[in-house]
Amino acid sequence: MTSDKTVDHVIRDLVIANRILAREGVIDDFGHVSVRHPNNPQRYFLSRSRSPEIVNVDDIVEFTLEGEPVKPENRRLYAERALHGTIYMARPDVNAVAHHHARSILPFTVTDIALKPMFHMAAVIGREVPKWDSQAEFGDTNMLVDDLPKGHSLAKALGAGTTAILRGHGSVCAAHGLAAVCFVSIYLAENAKALLATLPHGEPTYLSAGEVELAGKMLLGEMPLARAWDYYKARAGFAGI
Repeated sequence: MTSDKTVDHVIRDLVIANRILAREGVIDDFGHVSVRHPNNPQRYFLSRSRSPEIVNVDDIVEFTLEGEPVKPENRRLYAERALHGTIYMARPDVNAVAHHHARSILPFTVTDIALKPMFHMAAVIGREVPKWDSQAEFGDTNMLVDDLPKGHSLAKALGAGTTAILRGHGSVCAAHGLAAVCFVSIYLAENAKALLATLPHGEPTYLSAGEVELAGKMLLGEMPLARAWDYYKARAGFAGI
């Protein structure tokens, strides 16, 4: 592993991001989070195939955007590397990607109920979360985004947004950094929980397009993200780091 201090810092934060998303119940034994290489936009870092709650620095592998390890690697790797690489290909503004199966979002992946922000913290998910259905383009599959064609198709569905859901599978979140992608992932799941609790009582009043734009931009700014990142780090056992 390189000794570049910037790279070392990013890898450390990637480990912390794995632990945060596990601690907050967004990622369980499956799911993963990656970060673009800070010095080479044609590469990214992702753990070897391991449950996020136990990922450490030695587990982090450097990949090309096509999902090939830069150095020879004999350990098992995540099958869905194409999900990460193709989003980095399509979105130069994205520097971190998370994929999770938070249970609260699953009902929205298999129904026509729109997943839209209903409280201000969830403005970061966008006006309405698009749904990607692998069946429409690829027919019966193992439901994983495990090759570049499916990855490119998902990246197209994500578009310029921060979130997309995958029919019968889970979600993908994309943002400009690790703190931001954790924030988006957590509030995607929290908004889904709140929406499921509200719908039996009536139609929610969703945020307006202007509220989504203004609140989302504010929440993904430096100060709110630093505050949230410190909070989530402390809950994951990394206070003061």
